[in-house]
Amino acid sequence: MEQNIVFAEFALCAAVILVTGSKLSKHADVIADATGLGKSWVGLVMLATVTSLPELLTGISAVTLNDLPNLAVSGTLGSCMFNMLVIASLDLFSKHRPVSNMVQQGHQLSAGFGIVLLALAAIDILFGKYLPSIKQLNSIDPLSILFIIVYLVAMRLIYSYEKTRVQEYVEEVAVQEQTKKNPLRNAIIWFTVHSIFIVAASLYLPDLAERIAKMTGWGESFIGSSLIAITTSLPEITVSVAAARMGSFDMAVANLLGSNLFNVAILAVTDFFYVKAPLLRCVSHINTLSAITAIICMGIVVIGLTYRSEKKILYLAGDAAAIAFFFLLANILLFVAG
Repeated sequence: MEQNIVFAEFALCAAVILVTGSKLSKHADVIADATGLGKSWVGLVMLATVTSLPELLTGISAVTLNDLPNLAVSGTLGSCMFNMLVIASLDLFSKHRPVSNMVQQGHQLSAGFGIVLLALAAIDILFGKYLPSIKQLNSIDPLSILFIIVYLVAMRLIYSYEKTRVQEYVEEVAVQEQTKKNPLRNAIIWFTVHSIFIVAASLYLPDLAERIAKMTGWGESFIGSSLIAITTSLPEITVSVAAARMGSFDMAVANLLGSNLFNVAILAVTDFFYVKAPLLRCVSHINTLSAITAIICMGIVVIGLTYRSEKKILYLAGDAAAIAFFFLLANILLFVAG
């Protein structure tokens, strides 16, 4: 009986996210056109921030309320890994051409910064114990401050790149007829409203996932990097799939890559709230597997964006199939090790 109630609550939260997520993408599309910021920038910042809030709230609650640093880190890094699987799955919505052939190559910039940040996180987990901590700031790890700096530099450089690209391709800037039908002010209002609904529904997902996890008795790292990662990534999945179905593949890819950047910044924020010790020094080394897998998958994204294959094998391109393979392999290893 209790299991039925938990799954019913989970289904209700998922339904709210599915409905509001599809509408969020539509309003973001209007904002991108009306402001001239470009679909990639709006996906990278606006959508990525909103859809990554569940990871932030889950991480903070895991370390402050439950003293579970391992669950916080494995959930966040697992979400990075899962976002790459979602990018691979976008090929299912792109008809005959691979997504890597349809989106602009500037996403390499986001993927590159993501690789840098995730590599720093993996180094911190393995070798952070040899570094000092900043006791004046709740024993925060100095690398956490570096995470924030790299994230801000990434946003600045990507913004500059996107503005240049938009100026070069005028047809991607503010479509006046679209703006007349969908005023910018209304788009911003409804974007905010649907964002609130997504965040509210997402707040319940981690607790429900944890209750389901306790019923199964699986390992903590596996639960964090799979079940909790998937549940907290549900907004990213919904918004990205909705954007892809609208044909806004640039926005979908930017949302997922941007979420990975934001997720590493989340580790820095969570570290500040974990007052016992630097966060990444208190977790299992197995979490580096999630970080390394996400790095490999983002490397594959860079390869795909550079090579730009024009063919798909059945429903997936070669790069998408490779991402799916490494995701599956990592989860098998996490399950066995956990």
